[in-house]
Amino acid sequence: MNSPTIYKIKGMHCASCSVIIENTLKKVDGVQSVEVNFGTENTKIIFDENKTNLEDFNKKLETLGYSLAVKDNHSNILQNDKMLGMSAEEMGMSEDEHRAHLGISQSKQEKLIEIKDMKKKVITAIPLAVISIFTMGWEIFSRYNIVPEMGSGMEKFLLYALPIMATYILFIVGKSYLIGFYRFLRYGKANMDTLIGIGTSVAYVYSMIIVIFAKSLTSFVNVEQTYFDVTIIVITFIALGKYLEARSKLKTGDAIEKLLNLQAKTALIIRGGKEVEISVGQVVRGDLIIIKPGAKIPVDGILTEGHSYVDESMITGEPMPVSKEASDTVVAGTINTSGSFTFKATKVGSETMLAHIIKMVEEAQGSKAPIQALADKISGVFVPIVLVISFVTLVLWIVIGTQYFGFSQALSFGLVSFVGVLVIACPCALGLATPTAIIVGVGKGAREGILVKDAATLEKLHKVNVVVVDKTGTLTKGKPELIDIKILSDLEEQEFISILASLENKSEHPIASAILDFAKVEALQVLTVENFISIKGRGLKGIIGNTEYFIGSIGLIKDLKLSFDTAQLSEFTLEGKTPVVLMTKEKVLGFVTVADAVKPEAIEAVKNLHKLGIKIVMLTGDNKNTANYIAKQIGLTTQAGIDEVVAEVLPEDKLKKIKELQAQGLIVAMAGDGVNDAPALAQADVGIAMATGTDVAIESSGITLLHGDISKLVKAIKLSKITMRGIKQNLFWAFIYNIVGIPLAAGIFYPIFGWLLSPVFAGFAMAMSSVSVVSNSLRIKGKRL
Repeated sequence: MNSPTIYKIKGMHCASCSVIIENTLKKVDGVQSVEVNFGTENTKIIFDENKTNLEDFNKKLETLGYSLAVKDNHSNILQNDKMLGMSAEEMGMSEDEHRAHLGISQSKQEKLIEIKDMKKKVITAIPLAVISIFTMGWEIFSRYNIVPEMGSGMEKFLLYALPIMATYILFIVGKSYLIGFYRFLRYGKANMDTLIGIGTSVAYVYSMIIVIFAKSLTSFVNVEQTYFDVTIIVITFIALGKYLEARSKLKTGDAIEKLLNLQAKTALIIRGGKEVEISVGQVVRGDLIIIKPGAKIPVDGILTEGHSYVDESMITGEPMPVSKEASDTVVAGTINTSGSFTFKATKVGSETMLAHIIKMVEEAQGSKAPIQALADKISGVFVPIVLVISFVTLVLWIVIGTQYFGFSQALSFGLVSFVGVLVIACPCALGLATPTAIIVGVGKGAREGILVKDAATLEKLHKVNVVVVDKTGTLTKGKPELIDIKILSDLEEQEFISILASLENKSEHPIASAILDFAKVEALQVLTVENFISIKGRGLKGIIGNTEYFIGSIGLIKDLKLSFDTAQLSEFTLEGKTPVVLMTKEKVLGFVTVADAVKPEAIEAVKNLHKLGIKIVMLTGDNKNTANYIAKQIGLTTQAGIDEVVAEVLPEDKLKKIKELQAQGLIVAMAGDGVNDAPALAQADVGIAMATGTDVAIESSGITLLHGDISKLVKAIKLSKITMRGIKQNLFWAFIYNIVGIPLAAGIFYPIFGWLLSPVFAGFAMAMSSVSVVSNSLRIKGKRL
């Protein structure tokens, strides 16, 4: 199976263009599938490289006015310096020039040049449109005696000026629309440019014929009625709308650019015992990198020396800097706030988490949501249907209208309606409704530490009514912590823990790390231990000072034949805690309990999921006591906690439970972090992985929550609901606009209400429809999750 290749599309101006490109490429021999995204202006093609290539695609498309270019792979850009082996300084370039040389933001630069050209045309067209509007307004107001009739000198001036102005507007500003008309005549492919081109050309040609042959046509038509102003104003409005739309669309995809800007440009490394500053692209795995206060971390790695606080907000969305010390991991793009440290590079270039995030965001923004399918189908037949409606409208006005208004007036109404229908009908608003909202939604998610794999996942998530969560690592921290301290002797707490930690320091048991971590946080002294012995299956012993101490469980207490009421330990074991008892040969000195603690944010997250009307099911391989205790801590009530607890399950049982819930007609999301969660994550309607978990879990999921923060699950669902609400609003207005606009422009309401829409207003409405859709999508950025 060939892997998909993403290309940038040039020359695509509307949703119908995307359909034309898609249908054309599908006919190329060797192409297996094509997916064109109007919002991102990209196409994803799966094809047999032995049968076809980019050159073949462009041969088919260039005659229609389109072309494909290899798209910047931003995740690979992060290591391009390495391929070139030269820094900006070595190449004698500024950093901006160097980035341009490597292809970073190349597509954006091209877009900015295109927008600059559009702006120039709009600036030259607006004064001419203002003159035309002034002239049109004067004529209308003079009919109602609001203003005096225009003087003959002014009329004569406009008689010559308007054709010249219209010629400039049509052939210079509206050149792309004329080309669209020409390609329709030659190749039979119609898009939005075709509609505008036909409408404005007909208005222009008809008006020019009237001006040139006025005397000959006086007895047939009203020679005082020309439509140069329609050509001028309609093209100006549409050009202005396209300019505003292009500017707004550029803002929808700024998440990628912001992520790219997180990348450090240089790294301070130790080579040959010396500190050397090199380009980040020259960093290799195993390099020791020095990070000073305020510096960006250039690649992923593990701390080897030092201590500091790192601001990871740009990657995880967490506002508080995170403490880092030896053996902790750091990721590229984060910022060191205070202190200096050295770390060993483990992932560089496209391997880093930042590159992975950029790749996921790009792929998700370029994917299509199922809700877009209807809009795509309509866009595919929209232009031909509108062409038919416009010509039928013209014919009906002339045939039927002549009986009531006479030929001259009927022709005038017919032309106005013909041009109005062509101008007002635009598939762009429909085509932009879904992709622009997806682009903004996915980008906002990335900034909040929520990575969405594709648009379909984002759409499904808003329908979820059951969330199944794995316990370990999802609701709990996934590692043992010291929970309770119970002293049964005259020892002080600090001395008691110090003895425990000193003995556990020699142990390899997983529980030992919980006690040692607690002692470290409390800055307690680790004492010297002599004659340390591990008692297999029971615990350990050692001498501190002149006293022999024992650490173990109930079994060791019995072996030492100590008098102790073990019932108080049973109370803790029922809660899923593991007691660790400190004793001498004579008596029990006290005990601590160790357990996998609930994440602080888990309680609030579960509560907020309930507020969204979502049922929560906890699945775990742990015993029932532990599972029920964790559920109790979170709040075992249908109002605020876990609704159902399923304990002692195997991976296949988790899968079975997901299927069981789906069989009840429920939409299920599964949140987990381990290899044993992968089958259930894949089966769930939406799989949600914790980024602190395994790669298998992340690959099996549609959404990844960075930092393993369960509270982000609530944000992800809210983001999905906000995005889908935006898409539905966009589609509603796009459909309503066309459903109402086309009949109004065709003159259907004229016999009843006397309403006939001027092509000028049709042009303005058409231009603003796309702008309003993009602007509505941009509102998602400002929504609070």
